[in-house]
Amino acid sequence: MVATTIGSVSLFADSVDFLEDAAVNGLILLGLRWSQRMRARLGTALALILLLPAVATAWTAWHSWLSGHVPASVPLSLTGFGAFAVNFICAWALAEVRHAHGSLTKAAFLSARNDVIANVAIVAAGGLTAAFPSPWPDLVVGLGIFAMNLDAARQVFIAARVEYRA
Repeated sequence: MVATTIGSVSLFADSVDFLEDAAVNGLILLGLRWSQRMRARLGTALALILLLPAVATAWTAWHSWLSGHVPASVPLSLTGFGAFAVNFICAWALAEVRHAHGSLTKAAFLSARNDVIANVAIVAAGGLTAAFPSPWPDLVVGLGIFAMNLDAARQVFIAARVEYRA
């Protein structure tokens, strides 16, 4: 809601990523007790699901770039900081088990870790936007989140392929 209200690419990217995380984590919980082969197949599906926020973010970034809209800096930073607090706790909890069930727990940890990094960048974008009113800090962070989603999808896909071959 905040993302669309203030016209922020980075918050939009973070919010669609949050929805993707909920779907991924639900599927991970479902598949933890499956056979290794079935977990590998699920890991491949998760890699594809991780791509969906990247595509939505690219589309939003394109429209933002065309419009040149500058998002409101204070809601951008405050929302980013609140999301950081939640995601940091999640990443910390998942750090110990990230290698326990192959591609599934790797996907959960990477999603949480990437969210923490993205939230720090969103807070910084809000600060930069306050100091220098420009759409670029938000746009750059949104594209950074796009790149992290692509990389996470790649890593989960590779882990799933290794798991499938084993």
